[in-house]
Parts: sequence; structure tokens; C-alpha cells
Amino acid sequence: MVHSRAGGAAIADSFVLLVYATLGMSTIDWIVLLATLAGIILYGVFKSRNLHGSASYLMADKNMPWYIVLLGIMATQASAITFISAPGQAYTDGMRFVQYYFGLPIAMIVISISFIPIFRKLNVYTAYQYLESRFDQKTRVLTSVLFLLSRGLSTGISIYAPAIILSSILGWNIYLTNVIMGGLLLVYTYSGGAKAVAHTQKLQFLIILGSMAIAGYLVVAQLPGNMDFGDALYVAGKAGKLNVITTDFDWKDKYNIWSGIIGGFFLALSYFGTDQSQVGRYISGKDLRESRMGLLMNGMVKIPMQFAILLIGALLFAFYSFQPSPVYFNRQAYSVLQQQDPAAAQHIETEYNSLQNQYAQQAVAIANDRDNEALVADFKTTQQHISALRDTVRQHISRVAPTSDNGDTNYIFLYFVKNNLPKGLVGLLFAIIFLASWGSISAALNSLAASSMMDIQLLNNNTELSEAQQLKYGRLHTLFWGVFSIIVAMFATQMGSLIEAVNVLGSLFYGTILGIFLVAFYMKRISGHSVFYAALVTEVLVVIIYLLDVISFLWLNVIGALLVVFISLLIPQRIGKEEDAQ
Repeated sequence: MVHSRAGGAAIADSFVLLVYATLGMSTIDWIVLLATLAGIILYGVFKSRNLHGSASYLMADKNMPWYIVLLGIMATQASAITFISAPGQAYTDGMRFVQYYFGLPIAMIVISISFIPIFRKLNVYTAYQYLESRFDQKTRVLTSVLFLLSRGLSTGISIYAPAIILSSILGWNIYLTNVIMGGLLLVYTYSGGAKAVAHTQKLQFLIILGSMAIAGYLVVAQLPGNMDFGDALYVAGKAGKLNVITTDFDWKDKYNIWSGIIGGFFLALSYFGTDQSQVGRYISGKDLRESRMGLLMNGMVKIPMQFAILLIGALLFAFYSFQPSPVYFNRQAYSVLQQQDPAAAQHIETEYNSLQNQYAQQAVAIANDRDNEALVADFKTTQQHISALRDTVRQHISRVAPTSDNGDTNYIFLYFVKNNLPKGLVGLLFAIIFLASWGSISAALNSLAASSMMDIQLLNNNTELSEAQQLKYGRLHTLFWGVFSIIVAMFATQMGSLIEAVNVLGSLFYGTILGIFLVAFYMKRISGHSVFYAALVTEVLVVIIYLLDVISFLWLNVIGALLVVFISLLIPQRIGKEEDAQ
């Protein structure tokens, strides 16, 4: 590849690729895709007209009913990563990822009791304003910076997720699609702020849930021969894909019931209680009751929703057990291997075709003869061979194209959508994944803008700003974080499973942030001086523990929160410490 080509030639190449790529999608798919995306942008701009200052742009005038709060909370958390990567996660590792959410309902109750009343009483724009009244200014700034760093980086990864789709559809370079995806969502986020985010999230999430339900139905409906839903579940179960509950305790196991309830509780408590992207959703409720209702309902419906999405992945595994599947679902990366090392690719294809035919026969056999353990053992052995062969493909791709996206997990559901869904629905499914991305990213950009503007830029500003100036600064901060996130997306190609990458990144910071708030809420004798230095030390220790790889990332949330509390107690309190917020 020659990197010094003129920009015009590269753009021309993209249009040539577009012509070829459109052959893979019908005209009606393109109409559905483009009309849905354009409609959402116009709807967001329309619903957010008549903005008048930072309260309107950043907080939607705090006038949202509970069901808008609920949909906003869920849409902010359930990004495109959820719908792209979660089915692939279940396909490769089973459904045990759902345990990651087991601590969430408990966290929703704690936040509703302790966090929301304080945020509502103080009438804050950001969660970190409370820390200045409780501790001091430097603690507020530190916590805000930790949030801005973690949320800014994860938002970049979230932009990369739908860019994968655009790259897959059009055959465009992933860096170009990162710019396109980031730029499109900026249109209504920049112009409409929190109102645009709230109203578009409502529409986006309803479309998403309906479309995913249809996709799940079609996975079962297209099972070959006389195979039915029960047969698919049986095959998936024998392959270890229905491992919803795993009770074995292992510090390095990422997903088991213990890390899910304990580590997941601390992560959810930090994410929903201290991350401005979520705090901004529920403090925009029109009163305390509406905010609490939205948050508590999220605790009730999140686990069933995530279970259903992961179940689609398990069913996809059964679907591709009964009939042919590609040796590698990331077709763009695999085509690079075919071009760079055709001999290796041909050898892999020959071996895989033999294994695939044998595997399909074994899957049908164990579905029809469920008491034959010998057949199940042979099925599992072949499954291991196929998994090892895919690992070999990944290693070859890393060898011939070390800077490319060599992962496979994020492409499994996309492959099914593009190759098995009827015309029109393909365009809609691709559209809803874009919408899921836009819903979470727009909320993140709005929260980043609120925090950087209120917690950093205007912190020591004694000059009263007009509503027009507030609106101007809010939009400029939104634009800055949009560009920052697009830049981060350019470096997200080597992160493997995106849904896991985002959660690992959050776990590096959320524990420390949560620890600061726990001290603020429940340890009234601790001063800002102590908690500030405790947070600095804790963050360094958490990063070191992660780099040493001695424990699963979910436990970093627990460790970070508890370290801040304990180290704060060890640091001598400064005389004349700050007054507590009442």
C-alpha cells in the first residue's frame, strides 16, 4: 500500500468501491438505511429548536418525564457496541457475559437513595460540582479530568464500532468511515444539545428493540431442515454457549457470578452514579420521582434485554453449526491474507471445509440423538479444531497486516445480517446499529461538553455570561470532543472485542471516581486534601495492577473504590478542612 497518494485519487477510489459495494445491498436497503439516518438527524434538529443558554443546551431544561429518562439511560449504555459485539461475544465465549450486569439492580437502588437527592437538591449541571461544595476545587477538577479522559477515550471506541459497519458495507478505508460516522452524529448533537439527544434516543431505542427482536426471530426461522428452536438451544448448550451462570471463583476469570455481582455492582454504581453521561440523563428529569423511576426501571429491564441480545449470539452459533459459515467472519481482513499469502489461505480453506462438513453432520446428529454422549464428544472435538484454525487465521492476518483490524468477534452478527436477512430489513438493521451508536455517543459528547465547560473552563469565571455566550461555548466544547473522539477511533483497530474493551477502559478509572464519591457521601470527616491525594495514589496503583494482569478487570472497580476510602483514612486531615455539603 502506498500512503503518499493524492487525496483526490483516494476519494476517487472510494467512489469506485462504493459502486461495487452497492451490488451487495439492494436499492430498497439503501433507501431504508439512508432515510432512517436522515430522518433521525432532522428529527433531532427539529425537536431542539428554540435553545436559550446552557440550561437548555446541556440539561434540556430539566423537564423530561421518567420514560424519556429511562430510554435515555438505556440508549446511552446500549451503544452500537452492544448490538454489534454482544452476539459475537456469546458466539465465541457463551452467554456468561450477562453476569456482568448482575450487580446493576442493586446499584440502581443505592443511587436512587443516596445520589439523586443530593444532585437534585444542589441543582448541579455536573456530578462533579457537588465535590467542590463537599471537598474543594482541586478534587472537583481531578475527578472531572478522570471522567473526561475515560469517557473521551471510550467514546472514540464507540465511534469506531459503527465505522466498522460502514467499512464493511462500502469497502471503504476504516479511517475514512471513522470521520464520516463521527461527523454525521455531530450534526444534531452540536446544534441541538441535550434536547436533541433525549428526543432522538427515545425514537432510536424503540426502533432498535423492535429490529433486534425481528433479527432473533429470523435466526430461528432460517434454521435448515427440520431443526427448530429447541434443537438450536440444545446444540448451543452442548457447545458451552448457554453458560449463563458460572459459579467457580477465579480472580482472573472475567465473567462469573461473583465478579458480576460484586465487581459489576461497583462498576454500575460508578457508571450510573458518577459518570456524567448517565448523571446528565436522570438529573434532566422534571422532578425527583421521575428521575428515580427512570433509573429503577433501568435496573429491572437491563438484564433481560442483555440476555436476549446474547441469546441471539448463542442461536447464531447453532445456526452456523448446522450449515456453512466462513472460516473468518471479518471478510475484509481475510481478503488481505488471501492477497498477501494465498498459499496459507488455500491451505486453511481446504482444512476448514473438511472440518465444516464434518461439524454440520455432527450438529444434526446430536440434535436428533440427544442421549449419545460419544457424538457430543466428537462434536466438541471438532469445535475445538475449528476454533484453533480461526486462531491460526488471526495470527496469519497479524503477520501480513499488523496494523489492520484482525478481530472476528465484532463481525459475526454483521455477516448474518448482510447475508441472511430479506431486502429492506438489511438496511434497517444496519441503520439501527448506527442509531444505537449515535444515541450513546451523542449523550457522551453532551456530557463531555457539560463537564469540560462547567468544571474546567468556567470554574473560576466571575463574569456573567449571556445565554447566547453559554450556548456558543456549549457548542464549541461539543465540537472539540467530537473531533477528539474521532481521533481516538483511528487507534481502536487493535482492541479485539469492543464491548470488552470499553468495559476494561472504564474499569481503569471508575473505581477511583466512585471512591471519591463514596467518601463524599458517607465519610463526612474526610477532607478534600486527603481524598485528592488518595485518588492520585489509587489511580496509579490501579493501572499498575491492570498492567501486571493479576486479576480480572471487573475487580479493578472494587479495588479502586476501596483504596480511595482506605488511603483517605491514612492521610492526615488538613486543619481547617472544608465544610460538608448538607
